[in-house]
Amino acid sequence: MLRLLRLLLLLLLLPPPGSSEPPGLAPLVPGAPPQAPDLLYADGLRAYAAGAWAPAVALLREALRSQAALGRARRDCGASCAAEPSAALPAQLLGAPEPDSGQERALESWEPLLLRAALRRAECLTQCSARRLGPGGAARFRVGSTFRDAFRRREPYNYLQRAYYQLKKLDLAAATAHTFFVANPTHLQMREDMAKYRRMSGVRPQSFRDLETPPHWAAYDYGLELLERQEAELALPRLEEALQGSLTQMESCRSNCEGPEEQEEVEEEEEGARSQGGLYEAIAGHWIRVLQCRQRCVTDIATRPGRSFPVHDFLPSQLRHLHEAHAQVGNLTQAMENVLSVLLFYPEDEVAKKALAQYQAQLGEPRPGLGPREDIQRFILRSLGEKRQLYYAMEHLGTSFKDPDPWTPEALIPEALREKLREDQEKRPWDHEPPQPKPLTYWKDVLLLEGVTLTQDARQLNGSERAVLDGLLTPAECGVLLQLAKEAAGAGARSGYRGRRSPHTPHEHFEGLTVLKAAQLARAGIVGSQGAKLLLEVSERVRTLTQAYFSPERPLHLSFTHLVCRSAVEGEQEQRMDLSHPVHADNCVLDPDTGECWREPPAYTYRDYSGLLYLNDDFQGGDLFFTQPNALTVTAQVRPRCGRLVAFSSGGENPHGVWAVTRGRRCALALWHTWAPEHREQEWTEAKELLKESEEEEEEEEEEIPSRNPSPEPPSQKLQRVQDKTGKPPRVREEL
Repeated sequence: MLRLLRLLLLLLLLPPPGSSEPPGLAPLVPGAPPQAPDLLYADGLRAYAAGAWAPAVALLREALRSQAALGRARRDCGASCAAEPSAALPAQLLGAPEPDSGQERALESWEPLLLRAALRRAECLTQCSARRLGPGGAARFRVGSTFRDAFRRREPYNYLQRAYYQLKKLDLAAATAHTFFVANPTHLQMREDMAKYRRMSGVRPQSFRDLETPPHWAAYDYGLELLERQEAELALPRLEEALQGSLTQMESCRSNCEGPEEQEEVEEEEEGARSQGGLYEAIAGHWIRVLQCRQRCVTDIATRPGRSFPVHDFLPSQLRHLHEAHAQVGNLTQAMENVLSVLLFYPEDEVAKKALAQYQAQLGEPRPGLGPREDIQRFILRSLGEKRQLYYAMEHLGTSFKDPDPWTPEALIPEALREKLREDQEKRPWDHEPPQPKPLTYWKDVLLLEGVTLTQDARQLNGSERAVLDGLLTPAECGVLLQLAKEAAGAGARSGYRGRRSPHTPHEHFEGLTVLKAAQLARAGIVGSQGAKLLLEVSERVRTLTQAYFSPERPLHLSFTHLVCRSAVEGEQEQRMDLSHPVHADNCVLDPDTGECWREPPAYTYRDYSGLLYLNDDFQGGDLFFTQPNALTVTAQVRPRCGRLVAFSSGGENPHGVWAVTRGRRCALALWHTWAPEHREQEWTEAKELLKESEEEEEEEEEEIPSRNPSPEPPSQKLQRVQDKTGKPPRVREEL
């Protein structure tokens, strides 16, 4: 009944049909107390599932508004109660000199002072929460981890964009789609939806805006853009806004650390620990968790939505940009304040020290009152105090702490921990190794020996580390591999995408065959062994040439080999708007909005070079194309043909896609290479051993007396016999 009343109330709050709706997601009831966001969200999903688009929009928007209001209430109450004199911590606990009445008496007096301050702070927070949120305060709005994860992933916006689309509110549909996509850049369906919205005449370019990202990111990006255009005077307000916004967001994040512990599973795990410890153990445990959370806020504010890694040294880098911009426009006093703030983080920074000396020389007379920014001084002093406590707990209580800051002074870290932390800090994942310089003369003799010609190099393809090479296959070899793909598909044996339609478009059928699957089918007699052997041989041929061309000083290993055929679905090609394969990079997550490519999961980060060896050209569409990092501007296009190899580095310097296959069947051998031997393709070795065993068995059978029963064994029984002998079924892999 309560949910029905809530639904009716929200329906009354909806604007009448045909009325204009304010841009973005304006509050439905400004100033109204928030409701339970998890219940609103659940009701919104029910309305969405029932196709009740207007109620779904109302409920989902109110869930977002209530969740935001809860965060603001917690932040504001935390700030106001921290400023209450009666709730302040005892001075001696904050580092002030101890009273003169003797150390023993001082040690006895701190306990009641601390507990009294804690009780007063709790009282203040409870009363403030009740005023802002109603009776019961924040305790009425405790939510589970599933709800928090859904909002962290911005799932409500995914549902909102579809509901707005159904309501013909295309600008709001585009805005909510963009908001979801920013935090989920690998979501293929949303990528295609975004492309469709951009092509719709009723959607304005300004509709593609992020409704959730903290404002300091927009100011930060725009400020850097202005700096690159040598417009320092215009950049300064944006850079200052970004810094202040970062610090404000930091405070908001820290206030959330003092909220109730809402992770039920963590509480259950710690229940035993609480029962074994006493008052001080419980206080220490909770305080350590609060401090750990506060320190993580440094990483949180420096991490863009949808990213796994923060911008390196975010706050110090902003101060560097500020002092350089102030110096460019002649504001030497402000330039000195900011460079002195940089030196608070890195006292031995030679570039900052040199800039400081230059500013002092230009100012001439000394300025005694000139020093670092006060907001940065407060931030550093507070952060160092928290780190000191966390390292103490790490050394003496066995807790864990991952310091988010590279600027932490080594003297602050207990000597017993320094060596281990230094070893951890020096570890660098191999896949972040920068590309090595590639000489351009070594490969020529190799290509001539192989009978391969270089058709286009990187310059002709308007990029870097790209090449088109022809002559890797003869027409007869292309025919053998095409027949292999046809026989495998005819037997219903698909691998690599679990036998479904193309994962990238519903307008094409997809067939994939791995080298191990081909070897197993050949041994079972389902496909010809000649094709399976040629598949192995050709993949090694491509690896050799790719290494000779791009990486002669460092060996490459095959990481994955996939024979792929895409076929146009008849009757579904008219007015088709999507691609056969959306624009992407092979070892990083491409963000077209910022032009950045993040080398982190779910991307296959260990891939270093990619290759596409084409088998035919008797189809329409299906050309490979390269783009700029915005995924829109095409820089080069390559038409497939038998024996043509397109090889390129796998990173963000080579975004690429495939135009729609609108008629016929397009087949190619896709190969990825890696510098890391631990990521070499094990299936390739297994396939080679399996084919070798098959050859030996065939030789043995030729020497034996023919059987009296000439009827062949059914292929299904042969395949089962192969699986039984090898001890494992054929493996299926999925590559996106």
